[in-house]
Amino acid sequence: MKVLGISGSPRARGNTARLLAEVLRGVSDAGGEVSAVSLSKYVIAGCIGCERCRHDLTCTRFNDGMTMLYPRIVEADALVLGSPVYHYNVTSQMKAFIDRLYAFYDFTDERPRGYSSRLADRKRKAVVFAVGEQGDPADLGVALEALSLPLRPLGYEVVAELPVLNCFEPGIVGERGEVLERAYRCGRDLAAALSGA
Repeated sequence: MKVLGISGSPRARGNTARLLAEVLRGVSDAGGEVSAVSLSKYVIAGCIGCERCRHDLTCTRFNDGMTMLYPRIVEADALVLGSPVYHYNVTSQMKAFIDRLYAFYDFTDERPRGYSSRLADRKRKAVVFAVGEQGDPADLGVALEALSLPLRPLGYEVVAELPVLNCFEPGIVGERGEVLERAYRCGRDLAAALSGA
């Protein structure tokens, strides 16, 4: 039961990182093997639609942070994706990461093209969360959908979507016990889903 957590925040130690740690703690306490990545430490180019990955079965257009992350994604039974909300969406770092997952698709040649995902080789799971400054859930915009919708056709079952509101100051979520408990519970639920419990 390997779970890879991905923080899309430019702040390596902000609210997103704290929540990610709490989700992963829930998995770890249930016996899972966890690791975390902060996209702020990687340079990831945006997908340019060159389609080289259709033939090479990985992105060969760029040799960047995704080159290092692809094997870890393949090895992981589950992903936890978290992002602060930037202008009603995920950060540009998280968007680039998600777009570069396109390299895992196999396409047919007819139009419209059929497709399958090489990540659908087993029952992978995911948890996603979005952290917003405002108190109105509408102000999260499309962030949760931007995290969860691309994962489903790739072969992931999204076990939980966690909206987090009223968190602007770096680290303020550490003072919100109920939010940390919800994040921890998401990790436990993810572990249960992976183990079939």
